[in-house]
Amino acid sequence: NYWTTNENIHLYFLFVYIRCGYTGEDGFEIAMPAENAVSIASKLLSDPSVNATGLGARDSLRLEAGLCLYGHDLNETINPVEATLAWTMGGPKSRRRKEGGFLGAEHILKPDGKLQKVAKKRVGIMGMKAPAREGAEIYDAAGENKIGDVTSGTYSPCLKAPIAMGYVETPLAKVGTEISLKIRGKMQKAVITKMPFVESHYYRVPE
Repeated sequence: NYWTTNENIHLYFLFVYIRCGYTGEDGFEIAMPAENAVSIASKLLSDPSVNATGLGARDSLRLEAGLCLYGHDLNETINPVEATLAWTMGGPKSRRRKEGGFLGAEHILKPDGKLQKVAKKRVGIMGMKAPAREGAEIYDAAGENKIGDVTSGTYSPCLKAPIAMGYVETPLAKVGTEISLKIRGKMQKAVITKMPFVESHYYRVPE
């Protein structure tokens, strides 16, 4: 399973640990009372095999895995179809897709459970020489018509190359489509790429 939770009592307080791969790596997130955070962090770091890391490393991992960050790649104006997250609702024949009934279903589903067409889609981008940061403009291959914007971008330590995500007009969202990015005022060639950029190895609960 992608998301597995458990609860434990340790040193007289409750904490919850979640086996969640949302950083792009198989790992755990731990929730606990704020007053116990320092003691638990200190205990973990006392193990010589444990190293501290920062948000920059975490962000590059989730981007390599092609995962969205709310407030950047997702917000209240972007729906799951545009974000290519329709898989979270199941396939066309699933109960959730057929019955709808959830908040916003009428805006993204047809009566038969199929997805409504959208004007833009989230895509992966590679091939540029310099990292394209959030807000960088995306143009067609000729560099003449703006077709979207970058929402996340960084240098991939695993691939040793710049990677980015963004939204482009649906007709130009196909993998392999050549595009141009406006980075620091200069046009750079790039290409629409499949995601994840780096293959993930999440733990799966045996069936």
